[in-house]
Amino acid sequence: MTPTRTWFRKRVPNQISPVANSALNLAFLLYAAICVLPVLIVLGVSLSSEESIMRHGYSLIPREFSTSAYNLLFKDGVTISRAYGITIMTTLVGMAICVLTVCLYAYPLSRPTFKFKGFFTFYLFFTMIFGGGLVASFVVNTTLLGFKNNVWSMILPMGFNAFWVIVIRTFYKTQIPESLIESAKIDGAGEWYTLIRVVLPLSLPGIATVALFSTIGIWNDFFQNLLYIDNPELYNLQRLIQQTLGSITILREMAFKIGTSGGQVDLASLPSETFRMAICIVTIGPIILAYPFFQKYFIRGLTIGAIKE
Repeated sequence: MTPTRTWFRKRVPNQISPVANSALNLAFLLYAAICVLPVLIVLGVSLSSEESIMRHGYSLIPREFSTSAYNLLFKDGVTISRAYGITIMTTLVGMAICVLTVCLYAYPLSRPTFKFKGFFTFYLFFTMIFGGGLVASFVVNTTLLGFKNNVWSMILPMGFNAFWVIVIRTFYKTQIPESLIESAKIDGAGEWYTLIRVVLPLSLPGIATVALFSTIGIWNDFFQNLLYIDNPELYNLQRLIQQTLGSITILREMAFKIGTSGGQVDLASLPSETFRMAICIVTIGPIILAYPFFQKYFIRGLTIGAIKE
């Protein structure tokens, strides 16, 4: 390209100017600070005493440093460890099943030679519009499949997603050259060999996108556990924390009633706000650690595979 002369220097066409580059960098830094600041405030509140929160409100730096919220959260180490283990296990297994089913379903739909791709695409899209309902799925999962008080009840219902099939199918069609697949077939490769050795290695951005968002969805889900699990030993982390928060709320309400009826109860000594913030830090920790491993893949996977054809 021929450089064009501007009033301050020669600049290549379509090249961003230093002033605009600095402004954009500053804007992104401010945006990043806005995103990180709430997390730091949550961390600061979780390390504060309940008395200081009630007197001074939230602050970035703890006015009175205290780990009472974390001590209460991890007081029963066996229970919290078991809930953490169940959550990690269901998340990893559910993510692997979701990635496997989505990739296998999407590959035939991306092949122009597949005769029934219209039917299976319509069948897939139909499930995105209409559903059987909660009662029907509960009856089938509990009576027919035996998912009541079963770990699989937290895995299999989250093990497939129609939207991600469309994303991966589009990724296959736009990023995997048809000539490459034809070359593999000329060399004698079958469909399974082509998928495993040719298509999947080139589809890491799309696969990482599905893996990341399925991991987040399964990790944050407590409705399946609430619906199908009655055994406290099978509570996941979110269910255990929800139950603990409910118990603390009931305890504070009872303490308030006792205090208003003439008793002497120190409400500030009962953790509430700091405990909630400690729960947030505990639950988001593993997800934050997972982001660096997927970062270089999932942005490209979203931007390329998100266009429906």
